[in-house]
Amino acid sequence: MKKALNKILNSLSHRLGNNDLYDLMLHKAFSERQSRHPNPLNKSKFYGFSQNDEDGITLEIIKRIGLKKGLFVEFGVGDGLENNTAILLAAGWKGSWFGGEELAFSLKNSSKLEFKKVWIKKDNIFEFYNSTSGVADVVSIDLDGNDIYLTDELLRNGVKPKLFIVEYNSKFPPPLEFKIEYNEVHTWSGDDYFGASLATFSKLFESYDYRLVCCNTSGANAFFVHGSFTEKFKDVPNDISELYCEPFYFLRKRKMHRPSAATMELLIK
Repeated sequence: MKKALNKILNSLSHRLGNNDLYDLMLHKAFSERQSRHPNPLNKSKFYGFSQNDEDGITLEIIKRIGLKKGLFVEFGVGDGLENNTAILLAAGWKGSWFGGEELAFSLKNSSKLEFKKVWIKKDNIFEFYNSTSGVADVVSIDLDGNDIYLTDELLRNGVKPKLFIVEYNSKFPPPLEFKIEYNEVHTWSGDDYFGASLATFSKLFESYDYRLVCCNTSGANAFFVHGSFTEKFKDVPNDISELYCEPFYFLRKRKMHRPSAATMELLIK
């Protein structure tokens, strides 16, 4: 059996190339992790504009909540081609983005999306949120650093979306609490000094009547829904240890064509 498997792998390696074979095997490993996870939300395997399976999880959560269209606000969107809320644009939502990079496409004549290139910190994040065109149904924060402090600032000022998505530092599994020291000029160096652990985020959100319902399979993003929607997630485990996903940051090519500026410009009109 082992010889037969090696023969198949060698054949695929010659036909696909080593990089393609690696990507195929990594995709298989990722899918197996999703299938074994005790949380049914992790079975939502679709991703289109997110780095991994965040899109599928987001779509399933808003479906359960009963949101067909709404308003989103995202802090930390990269160049706009890969983030947590681009999928909502595709679903007909409107929203606002804030981040430190230029977008890879033009917002000229857009009626659906606003963008401001800014440096986000505790002193200005609520001001930026207030500059948007309404009350957000979904808020996402992915800034590779001060995320816990920025999230706290929004919550303390009464920002209570139906769904809150945050990047967590999955190197610290529950019940470990960890957060970096606040530094308004912090930039991520590609190491483990960023953000806060899942337990630390959960403690913060619980104090504002939010419930953790999912972590995406790569161990990057956590999804918190407002307590008023708890009944919609009866099948989701309550134990944080069952919801937690460990780091699985292996890089792979996308299983579909990469996002393009032309597609984004079409979605925002």
